[in-house]
Amino acid sequence: MTTQIGLVSVNVAMPQHLGLHRGQRITSGIAKRPVTAESLWLDHLNLEGDAQADLEVHGGPDKAVYAYPSEHLPKWAAELGQELGPAAFGENLSTAGGTEDDVCIGDRWFWGDAVLEVCQPRTPCFKLAMHRGRGDIGRLLRTSGRTGWYLRVLQPGRVPVSGPVTVEPHPMGATVAVVHEAARPGAAPLEVVQALLSVEPMALEWKLALAARLPD
Repeated sequence: MTTQIGLVSVNVAMPQHLGLHRGQRITSGIAKRPVTAESLWLDHLNLEGDAQADLEVHGGPDKAVYAYPSEHLPKWAAELGQELGPAAFGENLSTAGGTEDDVCIGDRWFWGDAVLEVCQPRTPCFKLAMHRGRGDIGRLLRTSGRTGWYLRVLQPGRVPVSGPVTVEPHPMGATVAVVHEAARPGAAPLEVVQALLSVEPMALEWKLALAARLPD
């Protein structure tokens, strides 16, 4: 049975100067802004008007689109003491109608003419801390499980900024929350980790992280 995910906003940015980190000038596309156009082109790597600065770490087909639930923002705003709006966490899609406890690895998203596939939770790096001005934000995001998720693009196409997105659930039912938790040492039984490794659409990066939990 298909479901729907709403779009609060679609956000893009080209790489720009973010600040200095350990004496080095950092460029990033994390400071995204909501799109005002009615539609955008989505290819295998990026939305139109969007790009990533460090392709070795952040780019590639398995990180083409980052989605983050708007449901988390009130709690974050209270915890951080910051006013938060669309793209607060550098996401391409600020969503409504599903969180990490609902969205599963392998879910297919039919968005306009494009087809996407959920493939991994997010692991934040220091650029999120620079963007939010909080050195502890990466740790807080990981421990809270409010990670958001990445999608790969199976079929490029023109996508409407208004949404909604039709979701075709993956039969394995491996939620983003379960996968995120299983990658933490000792957080999930080994048989659960082994089962998750059979979820074919999962990004290689996360399969390797899970495999590292198994005994030699």
